Amino acid sequence: MKIAFYCPLKSPNHPVPSGDRLMARLLMEALERAGHQVEIASELRAFLPDASADAIAVRAAAMDAERARISALWRERGAPDLWFCYHPYYKAPDLIGPALAREFGLGYVTAEASYSARRNNGLWTDMQQHVLDAVQQASVNICLTRRDFDGLSAAAPEARLALLPPFIDPALFLERKPQPAPGRLITVAMMRSGDKMDSYVMLAAALSRLAHLPWQLSVVGDGPRADDVRALFAGFDEGRIIWHGEQAATEIAELLSHAALYVWPGCGEAYGLAYLEAQAAGLPVVAQEIAGVPEVVMHGRTGLLTPPGNVDAYAQAIERLLTDDQERTALARAAKSFAGEERSLDRAAVRLGAILNEYIKWARQDG
Repeated sequence: MKIAFYCPLKSPNHPVPSGDRLMARLLMEALERAGHQVEIASELRAFLPDASADAIAVRAAAMDAERARISALWRERGAPDLWFCYHPYYKAPDLIGPALAREFGLGYVTAEASYSARRNNGLWTDMQQHVLDAVQQASVNICLTRRDFDGLSAAAPEARLALLPPFIDPALFLERKPQPAPGRLITVAMMRSGDKMDSYVMLAAALSRLAHLPWQLSVVGDGPRADDVRALFAGFDEGRIIWHGEQAATEIAELLSHAALYVWPGCGEAYGLAYLEAQAAGLPVVAQEIAGVPEVVMHGRTGLLTPPGNVDAYAQAIERLLTDDQERTALARAAKSFAGEERSLDRAAVRLGAILNEYIKWARQDG
């Protein structure tokens, strides 16, 4: 099929790296490997950080103009077979695709759509309704986590849903032989407010309880809160923390190959592709059993997950793997197999292709 691909939150071509941008690119690659033609339909962002009547009106006008532009283009050059929307949610609903799909009789598919009734407050209520309408219109909604699956099931019981576990292209990480340096910890995360900052705060607090152990932490990442993150770790002895800043994927893969343990609490993580990358590189993970983290880290098999918000338990889990190399090695081996095989791009392409084939069957049955 010819697929029009749209990300209302952030285009796959957006200059700022993030998990959302990476997942969008991976989905496009998986669709292409499944035999489809994929083209980005629009670069226009629907994201609003705060709800105000004026901002919503401005966005609505921009979306109407973009929808008209695409409609005219398709009437001139021909329409695709399917509109595929990645990650619509209340701050970034799809305000283009549903109307175009109806106008041209296209299939409509969402991936990682999310809906939470607790967001039905004030002006966000209308945005939530846009998401719900799109989910109900979709021939299939592809959920990357059980949490999203359950949320959509509760909000739209008649919606068609399918599960596609989070995945990565593991090639860059698998091609390097793990050479873990004893005691070398690593984390890869942007430095921004909110959940990321909360995780850095928890990580610093946990490591402060482990001053008696010979560890060293490599921190890969940058962002607007970089100075604040550095301040969190200012009390550690010199040489304990190595700051690498933002790095390209190849350099991240190289750094991961020389670490022994991936540490990131994961406050509020939707799932965290960085966890899969670390595991593909042969690193066990220590994280919290929170949000979508259990979708990508298998407790007791590929890492250790601790109770949310419990700093002592988190520190103890790090200490456990720093002092038990036999367990760390067993987890490392399983982590590499899990991320490199079970959560690979090739495996996801097969699954995604099967979901869309099922969608074609549904569409034909519906007339």
